[in-house]
Amino acid sequence: MANQKKQIPLRISKKLYEEIAAWAEADFRSINGQIEYLLT
Repeated sequence: MANQKKQIPLRISKKLYEEIAAWAEADFRSINGQIEYLLT
């Protein structure tokens, strides 16, 4: 069976989203990938 991930909605402020997006770009990750990285 393939690695299945649970999808969840995430509500964050626009400012936080933009900060995560900039950080993700600097680390060559997607925004989802960056959030997952931060949570693990």
